Order: sequence, then C-alpha cells, then structure tokens
Amino acid sequence: MAKYSTGSGSGSAGESCELCGASDADLETANVAGATLQVCADCSQHGETSKTESSDGSRGDRDTDRKRRAAQNAAKMADAQQPDASHWEDGTNYEDDQLPYLVSDYGSVVTEARQDAGLQTQELAEELSVDESDVLAVEQGRATQAGVGGSVVAKLEDFLDVELAE
Repeated sequence: MAKYSTGSGSGSAGESCELCGASDADLETANVAGATLQVCADCSQHGETSKTESSDGSRGDRDTDRKRRAAQNAAKMADAQQPDASHWEDGTNYEDDQLPYLVSDYGSVVTEARQDAGLQTQELAEELSVDESDVLAVEQGRATQAGVGGSVVAKLEDFLDVELAE
C-alpha cells in the first residue's frame, strides 16, 4: 500500500514511492495535487512542478520537454489554420474592403432609391461595374452573408445618394 505525505520524507534511496509503493526505484520529489511527494520515475509524470528532483539531488527536464512539444504542436495547429491566399486575386486588398456597419433597413433603402432612379438591378450593376448578384444581395438585406465588399456599398451610396453605413 502506498503511503502519502506532505513532503516529510527524506528521499533517500531504499524508500518506496509514495504513490505506487515501488521500493526498488530512484525517487524524485514531485508536487502531486498540492502535496510534495517522493515518487518513482513512472509516477513523476503526475507531478505539477516544472523540474523534478531525484533522490540523488539531480534535476530532470521532463516537463520542459513536454512544454516544448506542446508549443510545437500549437504552432503546427496555428500554421494549419492560416488561410490559403493563393486563390485571391492580385491587387485586391481585402483588409481595406471590409463591409461597414449597415443601417437596419439598408435593403429597402437601396431598392427604393434604385426604383426612384428608374433602374433595374442589372442596369444598376452595369452602371457601377459590380456583379448583379451583389446588388441583389444588398437589396435583399443579406450583404454580409453574400460577402459583399464595402466598396460595393460605397458605390451604391454615391450613385444613389443614400446613406447605408452607420
């Protein structure tokens, strides 16, 4: 049966591991669940300290290696999440073409202004040199879902003399 303590053991060779009871192992000092214990190498992985001290006074770096491997894995995951920009068009700056905050009824504002100008959606799109699908998305109030850029909204505001962005 394993004995548990709060660090009062001397850690000399020949004592048993305070977690598993192994008596023929070199013991190391480890902080396990808030208690400082003398444990064997197998049980030291449960420790919470960054360095473990063996019964002969030497220090190991198992936790340092584990932290380094964890950082390498995190870096690999971050690299895998980077978007592939190879399909983006040359010269397009997506950071500068963010969709602005739009007024709550922007779709009906554009529709009404386009109708007042006597234009069909296709005619308006041709006049502004934008896709008709972008004009339709704005009129239907789904500019964000359709990925309409802020430049399209700016062109609509200028041409139709309306305010769409807050």
